[in-house]
Amino acid sequence: MRRTTPTQAFDALYAFCAPALVRQTYLLCGRRELARESVEQAFQRAWQRWPEVAVDRDPTGWVRAVAHEYALSPWHRLRPRFRHPEPPPASAADRTLLAVFLTLPPSYRRTVLLYDGVGLGLPETAAETEASTPATARRLLHAREAVAAVLPELADPAILARRLAEVAAAERLRAARPPAVRDGSERRARFWTRAVIAFTVALIGATALTLRTAPTRYDPPVPAGETVRGIPPRAAPGTLSDKEVTLRKKLRSEPANGPERLLPQTH
Repeated sequence: MRRTTPTQAFDALYAFCAPALVRQTYLLCGRRELARESVEQAFQRAWQRWPEVAVDRDPTGWVRAVAHEYALSPWHRLRPRFRHPEPPPASAADRTLLAVFLTLPPSYRRTVLLYDGVGLGLPETAAETEASTPATARRLLHAREAVAAVLPELADPAILARRLAEVAAAERLRAARPPAVRDGSERRARFWTRAVIAFTVALIGATALTLRTAPTRYDPPVPAGETVRGIPPRAAPGTLSDKEVTLRKKLRSEPANGPERLLPQTH
């Protein structure tokens, strides 16, 4: 029996998961480009850790969790190309549903998508969203109620799941080819490897420079009150002379301010 290579196994998983995962991620973030990027990032990480992912009980869930977390990251709003909204869906009904769905908190969207869209059980949904089962159930009920309050015709969870799938299917969301994803993962791994090597070399160089220029002996500071070699001690003030006493009396008797202090005397 022919043994499957890691490349073949990865490509098979990608072909099975990527198309549907791009549509799911689009419903989470409402952005086509970010949905494709999230899926590619998830599979690139999976390829970097393929020995671990290949033996996972649910490789599909592993990749899906990474893609969803990447798509819902709040840091994307700081990126220049994601500051402006993308064109909405062509259908008015699809635009309304997507707008209502995106107003839900990210955890609510993800819960609805996993439970009603993907078909996971409540415990599995709770585990993937890192929440307790009661909290997941509350999120699911509140999300359904929020959508039904605006779109009463979608109060049935089955109809809501079908409409969400139709919204995602109406978009042209194509995932990259598996070889491109694997190549991107390998380029990323090489980049970070080189970055780590460069940082290590810089750290070693800085340490060597510090050791070379640092003083080799410790000079304790001179305690207060001791004389410094080569500098004569400061003499204490003595008694004033008659001339100095006369000058001090004159300064004290004159005004502290005014033209007498600013202008010279002419007599």
